[in-house]
Amino acid sequence: MTLPLRHFAVFYFCFYAALGAYTPYVARFVDHLGFSGLVAGGMLGLWYGSRIVAPPLWSRLVARSANPGRWLVGGCVLAALGFASFGAVSTVPQLFAAMLFFGAFYNAVMPQFEAMTLAAIAGEPERYGRLRVWGSVGFLVVAGTYGALLDAWGEAFFVWATLPWFALMIWAAWPYRLRSPAGDRASPTRVAMRSLWRRPGARPLLLLALLVQSGFGAFYVFYTLHLQANGHGGLAVGLLWVAGVLAEIALFWAAPGLIRRFGVARLMAACLGITVLRWALVALFAGSMPLMLAAQLTHALGFALFHACLMQRMAALFPGAEASAGQGLLYGFSSGLGGVIGALLAAGLWEWRGGLAAFLGGAALTALALALHGRMTVVDQTQSA
Repeated sequence: MTLPLRHFAVFYFCFYAALGAYTPYVARFVDHLGFSGLVAGGMLGLWYGSRIVAPPLWSRLVARSANPGRWLVGGCVLAALGFASFGAVSTVPQLFAAMLFFGAFYNAVMPQFEAMTLAAIAGEPERYGRLRVWGSVGFLVVAGTYGALLDAWGEAFFVWATLPWFALMIWAAWPYRLRSPAGDRASPTRVAMRSLWRRPGARPLLLLALLVQSGFGAFYVFYTLHLQANGHGGLAVGLLWVAGVLAEIALFWAAPGLIRRFGVARLMAACLGITVLRWALVALFAGSMPLMLAAQLTHALGFALFHACLMQRMAALFPGAEASAGQGLLYGFSSGLGGVIGALLAAGLWEWRGGLAAFLGGAALTALALALHGRMTVVDQTQSA
């Protein structure tokens, strides 16, 4: 017997609610400790670096277990302990050690859970968007309120104000402790990463995901600074972030119908093309609030709809017992390596010519992804002919 799908929505909500506290506000906490911007940048590098190593290793351990659900619970507990350790740091080495511990386990459990979700909706992967959307809701609720909370309480309370979300994440994971990713019918299977990597279609899809993630590097690191440098105040910047997440939520909800109507290949091409335009607009017209609002609303396509389509492609490429290992490979290669490449490239371009160069670089990377997708589509059509 498998869990009702509402349990999956609850876990997504709690996991991304914790991320909504961490991602936008950890820099404020680092600044409060008296550390420099270079230290904050180092933490970002460790955050993405942990995605390269932790998910694939975690997936291999999960694949060998007769009760993978216990690994999900254990990973959530260790991630919570890692985050709690931020409350005891006083030096840069201690901060980096806490970041490595926290990032390794927090970034490891989501690929496992994505595989569990895909297994639960086997045969209907288009339903993924309506479960994943609750993660965006959780992120929005917390990211939209924690700025005011920290203004009132002070950055010293950052860790303790965030820990309740990690406790809820453990609570949401608890029902899975006796279940495997594919439900009670699954048996433990060892999956060789090398065989997944060599599978036809795997490497182009992973490279596509890496290029798209790298293209987001300037957005994740410098978007707020770029807007502020072009005359937008804190309230306007905050509203743009909220607009992007609201559009993301709407698209996740609509994704199943769109995928059924238009198909994955055409939707991914549209998402990539519009994202190229988005980064070009942000680079060239950052002073225009109407254009920035229009560009931010396209986050629904470049992130939400593209991610839903990518998950459907992953479900077809790595079915059944291979799903967890496939998700680990995806997270390590795209979110990990792609995140590091994107952040470093964006930082270099930012130092050279500011936001103009950084976001045009993101547009160029996404254009490469669009070209690769076109080539993949031609190959698929040739093979099916």
